[in-house]
Order: sequence, then structure tokens, then C-alpha cells
Amino acid sequence: MTVLSKRELLVGAGAVGLSGLLGCQQASQPASATPAVTTLKSLTTNAQPISVTERQARIAKAQTLMRERGIGALIVEAGSALIYFTGIRWWRSERFTGAVILADGGFAIITPYFEEPSIRESMSFGDDVRTWHEDESPFKRIVDYLHENKVLDKPVAVEETVRNFIPTGIKSENADIKLVSGQHITRGCRMFKSPTELALMQTANNVTLAAYRHIYPMVEVGMTRHDISAMMSKATTELGGSVQFSMTLVGPSSSFPHGSEIEYTVKEGEVILMDCGASVHDYESDISRTWVMGEANAEQRRVWNTVKRGQELALETAQIGTPAGRVDEVVRDYYTKEGFGPDYKTPGLTHRLGHGIGMDGHEPVNFVRGEKTPLAPGMCFSNEPGIYLPGKFGVRLEDCLYMSEDGPVLFSPLSKSIDDPFAL
Repeated sequence: MTVLSKRELLVGAGAVGLSGLLGCQQASQPASATPAVTTLKSLTTNAQPISVTERQARIAKAQTLMRERGIGALIVEAGSALIYFTGIRWWRSERFTGAVILADGGFAIITPYFEEPSIRESMSFGDDVRTWHEDESPFKRIVDYLHENKVLDKPVAVEETVRNFIPTGIKSENADIKLVSGQHITRGCRMFKSPTELALMQTANNVTLAAYRHIYPMVEVGMTRHDISAMMSKATTELGGSVQFSMTLVGPSSSFPHGSEIEYTVKEGEVILMDCGASVHDYESDISRTWVMGEANAEQRRVWNTVKRGQELALETAQIGTPAGRVDEVVRDYYTKEGFGPDYKTPGLTHRLGHGIGMDGHEPVNFVRGEKTPLAPGMCFSNEPGIYLPGKFGVRLEDCLYMSEDGPVLFSPLSKSIDDPFAL
């Protein structure tokens, strides 16, 4: 009689329930009863992008926040903030392209003259485009627009990721203009996700978890991190997601949170740590899993189970009104009692417990010591404690969540065990 190993039994069941995967729901059918999946089907076909109406409502909210603080306008440049408010997808370069949103009016797009036709193709609403030639200053166009709309006597907010040469250029055109941080405006909008945003993030998480479940049984001794990451990226694309990152850490490199340049191949008894994310209509997922090739030893199991308990404590702590930093503190205190750390030292949890997430993989605010922002409905975070033993191995488990009126809701189920990390 042939005895099959646990991994052999899982081969062919890697995509259990992929087409019906939704959030934290588990497949009800046993893995052994599910036929092998050779072709992955997109999970994003019915995903609804952000509508023009919702983007207009975002601008209206930003305008309300500006008026409350006596601010005349908000300046954003190409990037996620420009997409968030206008839907215009553009890249950052040495040539400024961005928007000036008035507190008491509409908005104008400032862009090079030769880019105007392409910019207009990307616009779904609004029609005010101000251009500049290569021998002219885009910042004069911004100042002229502000002067035209009589807001130069008020502070002008600058979105927090805008590069330094832009406010410097604006000041060179008008030294008297008062530029202030736009952090409270953009965070006041972007930190609190709408139902449509949450649905897109759910879909992105469904894609990433399904891709994990598909490739997990295919990981073999002798593979490199590149082999495994390539499989993950391929599966993510086939499932309809846009690959954001597919990081694989093998063996001792898993003891460094973001890996090592030293190449390791998969060996029996060694840790594999993966950190992967996808996006769907601009909204991202971020899921980490850790397991052992073959049988885990006692130390690996202890560390894995300790990290798992940390994830659970984070969920218990993350309640409406709780300061975000408290979530980090509770988990870190527990790890210290278990003999790790203290604080951010190794061996232990060397990074913050989690970060905000949405259109960007990392957004404000964070689960980190000292963060006083109270948790509120619509906020989204990663919950990713880890414990790292330098030169030996590391364990990180990561799932994202959003805050509902009743507390945290996971986008993906917590890893089940070191022996069954994907609940196959």
C-alpha cells in the first residue's frame, strides 16, 4: 500500500472553492473531493469600478473640509490622489501634471501642452485643462488659476505626497502664497472607505488568497524564490488581478522581513514566507503566509503559534474608538512575555503591527506604538505580526481588515495552522 504525504494529498486541491471564494468564507467541500483545477477563471469579471458620481462626492467632501479650515484650494499631482479624486491615471515625472481643486468651485488640470489630448482621454468628468509649453512654468499656470479664482488670500493646501520641487516652484512664482499641508483633507477622505471601495478590496483579497491556494501544492524542494513568485504572479493575473508584488523568502532569508539577496533554494524542514498583493480597479490586497516544507520542528511551531496568537489579539483589541497604536502595544507586550523582543528588538517583532491600505499598499494611519488616531468605521489595515530569529527563520502572518460599526472584519480568513496555512 502506498502512503501519500500531506503535500501529495493536497496536490490537485490547491484551488478549492476559488470561483466561490468570498472574504472569510471557507470552502464547505472537502479538499479531497474537489477535482484538480488546470485553468483559473477570473474572479474580477463583476467587479464594479468607482463611478463618476462617487468621485464627484469625494471632491465635494474635500471642499467641505477645506472650507471648514478656511483653505482656498488643494493641489494634488499625478498618482493615487489624482486618481482618487478625478479618475485620471498619469505617471510622475519631472513635468508637473496635477489638479487644483477649489474650495468654492470646480477643479482644473495642469499639464504640458503636448499631453493634453492624452489627459482628456483619461478624464471622465470636468473639462478645464490648463496647459504649459516646454519653455514655460507649470507653476505660473497654477498661480494664475488661483489668482483668477480669487483664492490667493487664503492658505493653499498641498497633498502630502506631492514632491518638494512643486511647492518650491509655486513659491518661486508667488513668494506670498501661503502653502499648508493637505494631510487633513486627503486623509479625511481617503482613510474612510465606501462600500464600493470595500467591495473592490474584498475582490482583490479573494484573488490573492485563491492564487495562494492554487500554487501552494506546487511548491517543491529545489525551487528558488523566483520560481515560486513567478507561479504566484501568473496565478494572480489569470484570476483577474493586477500583480502588485509577489515576494517569497526561503530558509534563513525569512528572518529578514523584506528578504535577502542571498539565494536559497527550498529544502525539507525549512521555512517559506510569502508576502503577496494584487489590485482590482486600483484597490489592493496584502496577504502573508508562512509554512514549512515538510514537517515543522518544535521551535518553528512555537514561533508560528505565537505569531498566530498575536494576530488574534490584534483583532480583539481593534475596536471602534481604540487608538490605533494600542493594537500594536497589546501584541508587542504579549510577545515580550513570551520571551521575544523587548520592544522592536530581535529576536522579535521588529516592524509595526500593521499599516493602512486602500489604493496604496501603505496608507495612513498605522498600527504602531504612539499612534493616537482612534479607530473608526471605514478604516482599513493590515494585521501582520511577525517574529524574526536572525540567521535562522522568520514567521509573518498577514491579513487585512476593515473597521465596521461593530468592530474589525477580515477580508481573508486567518491562516489555520503551520501544517495547513490555507485551510485547504
